[in-house]
Amino acid sequence: MKILLVYPHYPDTFWSFRHALKFIGKKAAFPPLGLLTVAAMLPAAWDKRLVDMNVQPLSDKQILWADYVFISAMTVQKESVNDVLARCRRLGIKTVVGGPLFTAAPAEFDSADHLVLGEAEVTLPRFLDDLECGQAEHSYVSDQWAEMRETPIPLWNLIDPSKYAAMNIQYSRGCPFDCEFCDITQLFGRKPRTKSTAQLTGELDALYAWGWRDGIFLVDDNFIGDRRKLKQETLPAMLAWMERHNHPFAFFTEVSIDLADDPDLMDLMVRTSFEEVFIGIETPNEDCLSETGKVQNKNRNLLECVKKIQHAGLQVQGGFIVGFDSDPLSIFERQIHFIQESGIATAMVGMLTALRGTKLHQRLFKEGRLLGDTSGNNTAVALNFIPRMKAETLINGYRSILTSIYAPKNYYRRVTGFLREYRPLKRGSFHVKPGYYGAFFKSIVMLGVIGKERLQFWKLFFWSLFRRPRLFPLAITFAIYGYHFRKITEKMNWNGMFDASGIEHT
Repeated sequence: MKILLVYPHYPDTFWSFRHALKFIGKKAAFPPLGLLTVAAMLPAAWDKRLVDMNVQPLSDKQILWADYVFISAMTVQKESVNDVLARCRRLGIKTVVGGPLFTAAPAEFDSADHLVLGEAEVTLPRFLDDLECGQAEHSYVSDQWAEMRETPIPLWNLIDPSKYAAMNIQYSRGCPFDCEFCDITQLFGRKPRTKSTAQLTGELDALYAWGWRDGIFLVDDNFIGDRRKLKQETLPAMLAWMERHNHPFAFFTEVSIDLADDPDLMDLMVRTSFEEVFIGIETPNEDCLSETGKVQNKNRNLLECVKKIQHAGLQVQGGFIVGFDSDPLSIFERQIHFIQESGIATAMVGMLTALRGTKLHQRLFKEGRLLGDTSGNNTAVALNFIPRMKAETLINGYRSILTSIYAPKNYYRRVTGFLREYRPLKRGSFHVKPGYYGAFFKSIVMLGVIGKERLQFWKLFFWSLFRRPRLFPLAITFAIYGYHFRKITEKMNWNGMFDASGIEHT
């Protein structure tokens, strides 16, 4: 059997880092971990190839080579998915689809030959058994959660590592929190399920033996969901592995804000070479946090929590949302002020989106406020529900946030403020990563000579070079990130909105 695994193209968003990746000669931030894992579940004797459309185009010749085309995707890749499915139908090649996009809305992809929904560890074996017997069904679903101890090591040899900025590993699935707008608990449940420490270190072994010596993103929805096991088993095992191998990797992951309550856990993460964490901060407005069930963020000083995590030696990336029913007109200025004061350089701000399967989607449907499906891109100006705030006011306010926080003067001031306080753990001598010399010289030309941020760039350049020389590479990295965020902001279509005429706002 010849299997072509296809990862569809995703649009240019804040999360793509596409403009930043050009500086280091990379095509995509991360490889398609789900497809690589599925590939490892297929019979070893089968011939497997993978095409990541974010790295290379998909040709008809590649499709025609295959007996089956396996497709996995997220909501934001929907447009590309439909194109791939249409091409496969035209060429007469059967398709097998799975992943978050298809699990959330299977009826929209009935044209696929086989839908293998939910977690592959549960439904894929049934499909493969039926396929072998020549009686594969159209759809495979299950209400069971997978046992992650059965998850194999991804088939890394299917990709070219030089095309990616970092590799990725999944340690756990599920999140103990159940925020109204989030679909994680619907997809993976509220009880975190984890791999064994032997599995996790086995994946580190595989990446190390493969020759990888750079960043690894632990893609868990909440890495600290099972804090007891993390502190007693997982992190100690990772730390021991890293020390035996002279710390070849730098880790980053997603956590909840309550990480700030546990200095011992932060210290252990830093010693294990964790450098960055993404946190869903969402909003400084307490009423909005109550509205959306973000209990872990309530009744705490969010700014102080961010500072605690930064002072522990971890960079904080933050997610922010506007468009909650409880948002006052002052929310836009409050969000700008919070982001500037926090020193969060990578501030991902989006308008609220009603994803299928979420409590928010269900509530808005009952209230008659849904306007259609979502693109999955929460940084797009395309609300799929009727907001309480006047739509025009919300759009203009959202625009004011992005244009303000990513204006060169504000962005570089935020970066400098963070670097002034940041004290990462010292570990040996600094080693320049492949491609970073080129990025350095490209940044001088693109940002220091051509770019509209050149004044701020040179101020940061010399300040960090003489005042914080150990953080000079990080300063240049942040400068490049700022260029990407500004380019995305400039390219956004602020008129890409539903027709709000005639809508009554309460």
